[in-house]
Formats: sequence, C-alpha cells, structure tokens
Amino acid sequence: MVNQLEIRNLHARIVDGETILNGVNLIVPKGQIHAIMGPNGAGKSTLGKIIAGDPSYEITKGDILMDGESILEMEADERARKGLFLAFQYPVEVPGVSNANFLRLALQAKQGGEVNMMEFYGKLQKALKTLEWDESILTRYLNDGFSGGEKKRNEIMHMMVLEPTYAIMDETDSGLDIDALKVVAKGVNAMRGPNFGALLITHYQRLLNYIVPDAVHVMIDGRIVTSGGPELALRLEEQGYDWVKELAATAS
Repeated sequence: MVNQLEIRNLHARIVDGETILNGVNLIVPKGQIHAIMGPNGAGKSTLGKIIAGDPSYEITKGDILMDGESILEMEADERARKGLFLAFQYPVEVPGVSNANFLRLALQAKQGGEVNMMEFYGKLQKALKTLEWDESILTRYLNDGFSGGEKKRNEIMHMMVLEPTYAIMDETDSGLDIDALKVVAKGVNAMRGPNFGALLITHYQRLLNYIVPDAVHVMIDGRIVTSGGPELALRLEEQGYDWVKELAATAS
C-alpha cells in the first residue's frame, strides 16, 4: 500500500474564473510533516482548500491521491471520513453548538457508528492537557466569541481528537502571539507518528522553529518551484522570495 498524500500535476481554477494552480506536484508521506511557503497569491491556501474538497474550485487537470486512491470524485465530507482534516485559516463560528457535541458528532460520522464515551472523553482530556486548556472550553459554542488564538487552538484540539491520517493546516500561525504559537505547535508535535502526515501552509519561518518540518516546498504562481529541508525556510527568511521568482522564471 502507498502510504502518502500525493498531488499529481494539479491544475485548478475558481469555478468559471481565474486559474490558480498550474501543475502542482507534491508528495507528503505518512509519518512526515511538510511545509509550503510562498508569497501572497501563490496559491498555497487554494491548494489546501482543493485538497479538502472546496466546491468553489474546479480541477482542470491532474489528480489527488490518498494512500494510492484518487479522491477527486469524493465530496468534502467523504474525504474527511476517509481521514483528511483541514485546519482553517479563518475558523467558522457556530452559535448554539457546543464544542463537545460538535466533536462527538464529527467523530461519530468519521467512525460510522456510536462513539465510546469513555474513550471520547479520554481523548478530550489528553488534548486539553497538551494544549493547556480548561474544560470549560468544551461547553462553549463552537468558536463563538473566541479570540483568534482560541480559534486556532480549537482547530488543533479538533485534530487531536479526530486523529486524521492527513492534515492540512492553513496558516495556523497567523494572528498568534508567541505563547499561543508554542501551545499550538505543542499540539501538532503531539500528533507526530507513523500514522499521521501533515502539510503546513505558512508565510513565516517562525512557526517552523517549533514544528520542524521534514521538508519545505516553495510555491510561486501556482506550482512548486523548489524544495529542501528546514534550512530552506531560513534562507527565505533571510533573502525573501526574489531568488525563487527568478528560479521560476528561468524554469518556465
């Protein structure tokens, strides 16, 4: 069995609109955390949404495979049940639905049956301890009235409880102060293991000080232009993206 998330020559556009992705090739093996960096408008967040099944975009060429199986024809909820998780850049507020009830129903949908309540609360307690959070967060409505940092921390709690096979984290670090960033990173690092792969979408190297990636990829104009280890993120921090843009222009 092929244990990886693979993006194969992916071209995509906004439905009836502008082309955003121009042939993305990317492999995230299970057991690894990869980062995608790039300037504004490069297509990073669009890639994350398309992998998760956002219907605002249409794929014109290429494929997305989870463990060797194409997921192109799957709806977003089917992809989630299969083990794909998207941590949103801007998590949605849902008044009237408590965090605990939302998570219980989400886990039930993923498992296809009733949730063992002892096991469920065990997962919640473990996540809360890792994220240094009080139990009162469980009775609050989903992201309703949450600060930006709380919303991002909540996304990581959901990920820890749902235990996806692959996670896409779309600018999870945006808007976080250094203390909140460390806590969020602690949760992501707690997920590391042979049965979990993740793709971090970020503008800034600082996140990668706390979640050290196995690989870093740089996206320019809707495609991956260059890849490397954590040192690539440090070079981008020091030198910016001009040299990568030149590389992209030469390649095209």
